[in-house]
Amino acid sequence: MKSHRNISNGSIEFTPATFTLVGIPGLEEEHIWISIPFCLMYIIIFIGNGLILHIIRIDPALHQPMYFFLAMLAFVELGVSASTMPTVLGIFLFGIHNISFGGCLLQMFSMHSFTLMESGILLAMSVDRFVAIYSPLRYTTILTIPRITGMGATIASRSVVLMFPLLFLLKGLPFCGHNNLTHSYCLHSDLIKLPCADTRPNSILGLFVITSTLGLDSLLIMVSYLLILHTVLRIASGAGRWKALNTCVSHICAVLVYYVPMISLSLLHRFGRHLSPLLQTLMANAYLFFPPVVNPIVYSIKTKEIRNSIFRILPRKRDEV
Repeated sequence: MKSHRNISNGSIEFTPATFTLVGIPGLEEEHIWISIPFCLMYIIIFIGNGLILHIIRIDPALHQPMYFFLAMLAFVELGVSASTMPTVLGIFLFGIHNISFGGCLLQMFSMHSFTLMESGILLAMSVDRFVAIYSPLRYTTILTIPRITGMGATIASRSVVLMFPLLFLLKGLPFCGHNNLTHSYCLHSDLIKLPCADTRPNSILGLFVITSTLGLDSLLIMVSYLLILHTVLRIASGAGRWKALNTCVSHICAVLVYYVPMISLSLLHRFGRHLSPLLQTLMANAYLFFPPVVNPIVYSIKTKEIRNSIFRILPRKRDEV
């Protein structure tokens, strides 16, 4: 372990060389069996989101704003999953529980950055649905490729810029040798419990990051859907109203599978500290794994253009084999 001396009181404060991660509390003997559903989830995530990216890339019929945003969503979900995979599979498959201090901070930074990007992309997708319903004739002239690219770059930059200060604040804190984490990956909310110094700046900045991203994004998504509902109610025919709302179903599902586990986990951390660590671990895993598993399935089933493109590509690939 590295150490440095506190001048004010002469004590030695340790920054751990490694952190110790846990799998699922109380089920350590079953980790090899628990690895099976985790491996299956990663397979579904990488095949499902990879397939979405592939068909959007090769099918000209999908070169439209809605599908470009969907490709961004699939990409960041791959990023979240790739960030957690080394430690999760390392624990359950190989019993590797240690991660270096730098590796832990890198995982935290990467995982949270992609998670914040996902929130921003869900907001962009709600704006996309509003423009498509409010002004369908000008849809592709309003959401041009340069504008979509700019929105994506802004979302990515916002996430990275907001996460960088948290990274450096954590790196400068003394941990006094405390290095036991309570999840299979490095979360900021978990790491912030370990230092033996004042962590209020970290907590205040963390609250600002959450409020200015997840909080603001969720509020603007609700505003977007109020505007969408107002626009839909002005459509004369019932069939037209249903058709317009049906184009939003997949996105509403994506919003729910992202925000419901996140809000549930936040409430659990705030009010459920007396509950078992097993429940907290399961909720944290649901928050990270549920959206990237479910979203490709929902979009493949509910979006006719995606479904048709998959059916066109699969026979072609079979013929090539």
